[in-house]
Amino acid sequence: MLDIVDLDYRYGSQILFHEASARFEQGWKVGLIGPNGSGKSTLFRLVMGIEKSEVGRISIPNGARLGYFDQKVGEMFGCDVVEQAIRCAGRVADLRGGLGDLEEEMSDPDNAEDLERLMARYADLQNEFQTLGGYDIDPRAREILGGLGFDQQRMEGDVGLLSGGWKMRVALAGVLLQEPDILLLDEPTNHLDLESILWLENFIAGYRGTVVMTCHDHEFMNRVVDRIVEIDEGRLRIFPGDYDFYLEQRAMEDEQRQAAFERQQAHIEREMKWINSFRAKARSAGQAQSRLNRLEKLDKLEAPRSRRQRVTFRIPEVARGGNDVFVGEEVSKSFGEHQVFLGLDVHIRRQERWAVLGVNGAGKSTLLKIVLGELGADDGRAKLGASLEVGYFAQHSTEQLHPKSTVWETMLGEFPAEPIGSLRKCLACFGFDEHDLEKPTEWLSGGEKARLVMARMLYHPPNLLVLDEPTNHLDVESKQALLDALDSYSGTILLVSHDRHFLEVITTHVLELEDGAGKVYHDGYKGYVARTGRAAPGAPSQRPVV
Repeated sequence: MLDIVDLDYRYGSQILFHEASARFEQGWKVGLIGPNGSGKSTLFRLVMGIEKSEVGRISIPNGARLGYFDQKVGEMFGCDVVEQAIRCAGRVADLRGGLGDLEEEMSDPDNAEDLERLMARYADLQNEFQTLGGYDIDPRAREILGGLGFDQQRMEGDVGLLSGGWKMRVALAGVLLQEPDILLLDEPTNHLDLESILWLENFIAGYRGTVVMTCHDHEFMNRVVDRIVEIDEGRLRIFPGDYDFYLEQRAMEDEQRQAAFERQQAHIEREMKWINSFRAKARSAGQAQSRLNRLEKLDKLEAPRSRRQRVTFRIPEVARGGNDVFVGEEVSKSFGEHQVFLGLDVHIRRQERWAVLGVNGAGKSTLLKIVLGELGADDGRAKLGASLEVGYFAQHSTEQLHPKSTVWETMLGEFPAEPIGSLRKCLACFGFDEHDLEKPTEWLSGGEKARLVMARMLYHPPNLLVLDEPTNHLDVESKQALLDALDSYSGTILLVSHDRHFLEVITTHVLELEDGAGKVYHDGYKGYVARTGRAAPGAPSQRPVV
């Protein structure tokens, strides 16, 4: 279905691919992985023909249709959401527009002499339009948009009024609506909530074409993919199975390579010790030279290199606050006629880790803003505890970085009186090497921007962390580093996240918001799933209720 043969490609002085080859078969669900900057998005652009390789070839069967979601949302305005999704649907949208143009031409009396030609052209386009499912494109668009979290009112609203995250969902809906033979998805879950992610899981699982995707959501990869393709030092390596199986295979392989390297090094050390002991003696000098010649001809194994630098950081001990971090009693909040909460009770205590779950519009971000004091409750009591320092990571936090400021200027500007060595050490812990410090923030990837915001927030850590989708854009290594750091964090955490693995590891309590009310689960996300039988509010059961 998709063949990549002996591909060479460099970006500036960096070699991204060298003699890279892989074959993707019909119906495969592939997770494409590799360190940041290894060329995942570049490979997608090469397949799409947006960029051209220097050497090698990429072969796609004649007539095969490609669809590509890359998180770059173009201009969206002047129509409702359903119409915009259809406009993003590629060939079928073009055909719909072409048929409309032909209908106008055929109805124009001035074109009477060309009517036969226009009708023949119309018949050809109509046949292709029907084959691609064009005549039921409107209901299919509504079905996909509904799965991605749009209610009827929002579907019929002005697309230009949507936030960037919602426009991203419209763009994703348009690509899914194309139903291409080869579907390329670059981080499709970044702007989705849990229930939309579960819907997308089911969509991809039942998809008849080939799917190749990058994704930092560990659990999503495990549920969806049946192959992993790793970009490893410019080559493409295929591993059968899901992401967990890949990790097991790679760990086993790394151990074997390390053991083989150590055995060879021990052998070389023994041989050199013997050679150095006997080469000066006339009787054994010839034998020593012979052994030395054999060592020189030995195919030396290289020391196994880490495939990526592991980002590690530890959050320092925080100041102790009061035992009551937040108390909400009979909290009510509405926006116009929309009632968000009605009589909501929540009591968060020191060192607890709360996750807030709920369908779109249930009030997750609204509750976070009430806790932070950015919004007031209409009725009831909402009180933040004493002696608290609050750190807030919002979905838009990375947008507040000054694009022309470098990484170092961003950190130093926040803490001008702090020791330079201490600031550099903090940045290094968050994965910023010496050569990264002079990069303008506009050059950083989404994950790098998130790490920089985290570094700035946690240099002097607060004793209450309020996190709104903290893992968006973080790669697997960075996400694991954040998990490791939060595991030893001595403060209190309140978070909204769609990342199930993150929720399982972090949470001690879950607050589920539904129909203006809240239900508390005191045994964390795992307990929530076990008791409700679902992985997200409103989602179908994933396992029997315990």
